[in-house]
Amino acid sequence: MTKKKQLSAEQMIVLFEIFKKRFEANMHRHHGLNWVDIEDQLKQKPEKLWSLNQMEETGGEPDIVSFDSKSSEIIFYDCAVETPKGRRSLCYDRAALDARKEHKPENNAVEVAETIGIELLTEEQYKQLQSVEHFDLKTSSWVKTPEDLRK
Repeated sequence: MTKKKQLSAEQMIVLFEIFKKRFEANMHRHHGLNWVDIEDQLKQKPEKLWSLNQMEETGGEPDIVSFDSKSSEIIFYDCAVETPKGRRSLCYDRAALDARKEHKPENNAVEVAETIGIELLTEEQYKQLQSVEHFDLKTSSWVKTPEDLRK
């Protein structure tokens, strides 16, 4: 039996309050966007809300960084100043985890992201995020790496 990836009405209310406060406190991340429009769109995407809630639960701070006008998709990035504690000390992927002989982490970044329904940022996206604000001054985040480069 698979776990239903939807939030209760109460969880949604709490999450929207968190997002609205974060949105209003960080307008430099999303110039020209309106919270009411964002909230309306998010209410139509319960799976996305579930993933965003998972990011919150692991210590992240998801916030809107852009809006794709072609697809009408809201783009969230984790805007925690440092990598959230619930997503630290990971290998990049399963192969890297399996190859570790000593001091193995419990998991890997690729599978953790898949489990909570998010994607690792590409190098370009990470640079975009860093141009908005400075993140990872004490920690470092995994970035999606092409397979040929991983080899």
